[in-house]
Amino acid sequence: MNHNVLINLADARQRHSGPGVPSPCVSVCQMDTDSGLCRGCWRTIDEIAGWSALSDEARLQIWSRIEERQR
Repeated sequence: MNHNVLINLADARQRHSGPGVPSPCVSVCQMDTDSGLCRGCWRTIDEIAGWSALSDEARLQIWSRIEERQR
């Protein structure tokens, strides 16, 4: 899959001044039809849709999956 953006939690934390786990969204909202992942944030549509209702622990699990997907 050809992604234009590589992301990680450490960088997102630097850009995010508020409390809690920052969103991985980088405003490149395009779903890759082959992989089912967003080309910008590397999340599935279900991960994107449910993000706002998740606990910090669940959000960290998604971040872990995102970073794994980029390897």
